[in-house]
Amino acid sequence: MRAWLALATVLAGLCGPVQAQLAQVSILEARYAEPVTRYGHDVLGPGRGEWGTLEFVLDLCPGCAAMRRGVVSLRLPQDRIYEDTAPRLIDTTGNGLADAVVVVEADLAQGARLVVVGPEGLIAATPFIGTPRRWLAVLGVADLDGDGRAEIAYVDRPHLDRVLRVVRLEGRALVPVAEASGFSNHRYGEAQISGGIRDCGEGPQMVLADADWLRVMAVRLRDGVLEAEALGEIGRRRGIAAALDCRF
Repeated sequence: MRAWLALATVLAGLCGPVQAQLAQVSILEARYAEPVTRYGHDVLGPGRGEWGTLEFVLDLCPGCAAMRRGVVSLRLPQDRIYEDTAPRLIDTTGNGLADAVVVVEADLAQGARLVVVGPEGLIAATPFIGTPRRWLAVLGVADLDGDGRAEIAYVDRPHLDRVLRVVRLEGRALVPVAEASGFSNHRYGEAQISGGIRDCGEGPQMVLADADWLRVMAVRLRDGVLEAEALGEIGRRRGIAAALDCRF
């Protein structure tokens, strides 16, 4: 529990053991709070994208006639931060309700890692990159290969190594599914992560840039292999945004 400190429990509506009941609620919204300066990586721009706390807005009684809301906050210790744009909701049980989020956590000495966390705390994480001020940028969460299970796509060190990785949550582990070099979805100092996941009628594709930021790439996960296709130049017809809208 050293790395996951509960700042506050549900504000209203829970009785008895909190942790057991949190496993039965659904997440309506998740957001970062309490901006911090103790890391100073500034990968998303000066003074942006470094947070100390993750907040969950919860539906305490999914399916009830009258919704009951509550808030849970998770605060990291002084040697960790959330280094990210926004949490991404995920359904880890397949019941159609969001019960966790995908976030990027950074250790001041070990750099970033990908984390799946729920209101009750840590569920799974990749290893830390191992070097401070080394980052990863989440591309998206979707069932990329049509098997009914969600995958998480991210770029490991989008300014340096530029490796597209796909992992899947299995129990309490993030299991590697596929990877390929030569991709990026962020330029240092920009406030937003570029690209995402689209479906233009032929199944999901990951949309991002090539390593040199010259071409828009569409990548499909098929039989455990990442298959890439160049769609056009980055600047053409608004580039990545147009590709996400299925305009080329």
